[in-house]
Amino acid sequence: MLLVHGFPQFWWAWRHQLPALAAVGWRAAAMDLRGYGGSDKTPRGYDPVTLAADVSGVVRSLGERQAIVVGHGWGGYVGWAAATMDPGTVRGLVSVAAPHPLQVGDLRSRAVLAKHVLSMQPPLLPERRIMAHRAAWVEEHLREWAAPGSAFPDPEAADRYRTAMSLWPSPHCAVEYHRWLFRSRARSDGRRFAAAMRRPVPSPVLQVFGARDPAVQLGATDPSRERVSGPYDTALLPGVGHFPPEEDPEAFNAVLLDWLTRQR
Repeated sequence: MLLVHGFPQFWWAWRHQLPALAAVGWRAAAMDLRGYGGSDKTPRGYDPVTLAADVSGVVRSLGERQAIVVGHGWGGYVGWAAATMDPGTVRGLVSVAAPHPLQVGDLRSRAVLAKHVLSMQPPLLPERRIMAHRAAWVEEHLREWAAPGSAFPDPEAADRYRTAMSLWPSPHCAVEYHRWLFRSRARSDGRRFAAAMRRPVPSPVLQVFGARDPAVQLGATDPSRERVSGPYDTALLPGVGHFPPEEDPEAFNAVLLDWLTRQR
């Protein structure tokens, strides 16, 4: 099983899930997305086609032919792409707080998400904002997208994510994901990706989202069902915002492990 984090995090986001998965016999690994954490900070390659190939490559590098991919946020976006483009490698997908990419692309119906993506478009300014005051913006973003009153991020999580994102060029790499999402809409590579993503996902899919997520409102994942030809399940976690694996790890783990028992 391969776990893929979201923005503005790194592999450590899955610290509550890795022991729980290992305890019931799963071989689980958490990767850093390209440009995050300890991964390579390449000058290009932040489009979902390349990122999906990264996921498939990591599965093979671990000596496996197939894996269930669990992706949160941007990791879920990439997971959808990998499950569509390389279904032979992705034998199941758990998408957390991440509708199908064709739904994410329709930013008009998602005010919070649209505002966030648009704020990442100017040159240099988003990177400077993230880097300022030892990446204080990172903690503010996590707190803003968590459920109101959530204990996440706690001091350790805030410090780890701020530290990781303050290491240049991680902020630039992370912002490039958002720039591709918006700018590709008028380019041929974006049209090719959209056409490829119209193919249905044949693997089993579980979508998990929080009832208090400001970026993925209730019902936002419903159209994703139309993009899946295999078994499709959803799980709503009450009182949880955009970061279910960290805001309520017990509830998230229970949903994940229950679904996994049906995939063996």
